[in-house]
Amino acid sequence: MSLSLPGRRSVLRGSLAASAALTLPTALGSAPAFALSGRPRADWGVQAGDVTAGSGLVWVRSDRPARMIVETSATESFRNARRWQGPLLGSGSDFTGTTRLHGLPSGEQIHYRVLLADPDDPRRTGEPVGGTFRTASARRRQGVKFVWSGDLAGQGWGINESIGGYRIFDAMAKLDPDFFLCSGDNIYADGVISATQALPDGSLYRNVTSEEKSHVAVTLDDFRGNFRYNLLDQALRRFNAQVPNVIQWDDHEVRNNWYPGEVIGSGTAYPAGNKLDDMALRSRQAFSEYFPISTISGRPDGRIYRVHHHGPLLDVFVLDMRTYRNANSPDDQTTDRQGILGAEQLEWLKRELSRSRAVWKVIAADMPLGLVVPDPVEGKANFEAVAQGDPGAPLGRELQIAELLRYIKHRKITGTVWLTADVHHTSAQHYDPSRAAFKDFAPFWEFVSGPLNAGAFPANALDGTFGPDRVFVKAPTASNVSPAEGYQFFGEVDIDGDSGELTVRLREYDGTVLFTRTLQPGRVGQ
Repeated sequence: MSLSLPGRRSVLRGSLAASAALTLPTALGSAPAFALSGRPRADWGVQAGDVTAGSGLVWVRSDRPARMIVETSATESFRNARRWQGPLLGSGSDFTGTTRLHGLPSGEQIHYRVLLADPDDPRRTGEPVGGTFRTASARRRQGVKFVWSGDLAGQGWGINESIGGYRIFDAMAKLDPDFFLCSGDNIYADGVISATQALPDGSLYRNVTSEEKSHVAVTLDDFRGNFRYNLLDQALRRFNAQVPNVIQWDDHEVRNNWYPGEVIGSGTAYPAGNKLDDMALRSRQAFSEYFPISTISGRPDGRIYRVHHHGPLLDVFVLDMRTYRNANSPDDQTTDRQGILGAEQLEWLKRELSRSRAVWKVIAADMPLGLVVPDPVEGKANFEAVAQGDPGAPLGRELQIAELLRYIKHRKITGTVWLTADVHHTSAQHYDPSRAAFKDFAPFWEFVSGPLNAGAFPANALDGTFGPDRVFVKAPTASNVSPAEGYQFFGEVDIDGDSGELTVRLREYDGTVLFTRTLQPGRVGQ
């Protein structure tokens, strides 16, 4: 299988081609063998993340202790390269590290390469591993394009090389986006990946396997192994070297439908009495080690929610609807200050939306608003997302969303669009107070995409509280349809620099456009 980057970008013919041609350890599922002969290697590729008009983060993993060095240049030749001294990579971070780049020119293609130096002899460096990204433009007329999706390696459907592995990443790369927004479930720490799974036609889906994916994740090393598993995929490594990420998380980074304070009972694959809060801390450490994220690298509390500023056209408000939520329940309480965001995050979101001067304000939610996502437990009708199926006045977590929507309307905040994943199908919902039980809000759109490589599921029921109208949906009629059978989706957002129009395209795994909607800037009730 070729490891060269898509031909649409001719970048780093030397260093990036070398990166793409790296050979992984012979035992694909295992972590690198720490044999100390030779020079440090970066077999897991490179990533860039949270790239703005003048800054960005670059990530790498070494096969042994090493000093991370990053060189950047405006050209592929790396003439007059700028050098950045990065951290010392060691076992405390699973040999991963991130280097912050600053003072970059806006709206330009940045070529970078990572060198790993022997900490005892800085002259001994491994083969450079290269990547590229575009900084956000300070000028509106350049426009913005990005893609989004979520849900990777779920329900036991892992890397199947016979269908091109995580082939959806090649389709996204061909669009040459400015960045990729991953809406959570980057891993399925609660899911085992076996060598084979049966398909409906009697054939077998064949997975690349690893020791860490042979059981559910409990320890820190387990979680690290889950993030490392995805980097065994060639398409994902190619994509990471070409497109910077904006990453959020959701439940499967820890365990299906988890919430703070939850304790695991007996009769599961986990040790009884294990606290989800402890597991979440381990997962968040591994998450912070395997993704370049600005808030994690800059804050001791490891906060994931943040604003991603991408020039005058776009601000992306990256939510964390998992860490601060209340317990899953029937969700029918008449007061609920904590909700799904927590009080502090809600106030942060309102404040940052008010401050934003971007034409478009994308609210990146890791869970949908009006789609009913049940979480039944011992016969109880508990719910996992915002909606609980009661089409009347807001109850439970809906109260917090109603407060936010009311605030957006009364502060006359325009250009809000909601993007999400989680439910393993693709759809477009328009919310309008004329159809709603709660009416004190301005109309808006919510677009759903995913999965990237996981089981696909039928469309969820709608809750009428905020008046959703499902304008488009594509979903299977059966549950847990494999990636080999299709139903894998991503979305594209394209903002025109001249008109300011925002166009959303919902696409299949091969890039086929299923649905298109163009929104006008500064308008209400589209």
